[in-house]
Amino acid sequence: MPRLYRLDAPAANIADAFGAHSGRDPWKGGYVAPDNFAPVITAGRDYIAGPRPSNRAFVQPRMVPRLWGVMPPPKADNPARRIATLRNPDSPFWIGHLRNSEFRCLLPATAVMVWGAGTDYEGRRLKHWLALEGAAIFAMLGVWKDEDVPAFALLTTNARGLSRKLGAATMPLVVPPQSREAQAWLHGGWDAAQELARAPIQPPLVEISAPSA
Repeated sequence: MPRLYRLDAPAANIADAFGAHSGRDPWKGGYVAPDNFAPVITAGRDYIAGPRPSNRAFVQPRMVPRLWGVMPPPKADNPARRIATLRNPDSPFWIGHLRNSEFRCLLPATAVMVWGAGTDYEGRRLKHWLALEGAAIFAMLGVWKDEDVPAFALLTTNARGLSRKLGAATMPLVVPPQSREAQAWLHGGWDAAQELARAPIQPPLVEISAPSA
């Protein structure tokens, strides 16, 4: 389960890569972990969720900070533990937001960590850092909820390709920043978006050295 990624680029460069407004996002680069804020790309209304303007079919994406991890359902075993990843897009907890492109978002990243098989010489689980081949910045699919503190979760799927070879059980859903797939996730209807969530076409990932702090 991906629980850590890097976004080693300042806000202005990230916005340029996605054709988005950077606004006042203060991001300067670094690690992203659950329960921390990170930039996300959304094409919804400013500040809060809601219908897009009726006279504008396309809303330029904007970059805003969101907390990684949404609050669980009230009857969850641990109602204080936030949910960082989403495996089942058909879950009633997620489906209403996924069907509304207002709540779909892209999570900019420069590298993402997946757990591999085996351990190192100190008995610690192996970590592998992956990046999109030929791209400095890529996007992972996400969904956000308009809570007291607006927060997002990362969509994951069964590991395949390099991730599976390394021993990972799951991996994020990755797309190039301004690809057709990225636009479908931000602007498209659920028919188009669910193809990405349920049968993703993953671009080639490569393993890189562990990013420096």
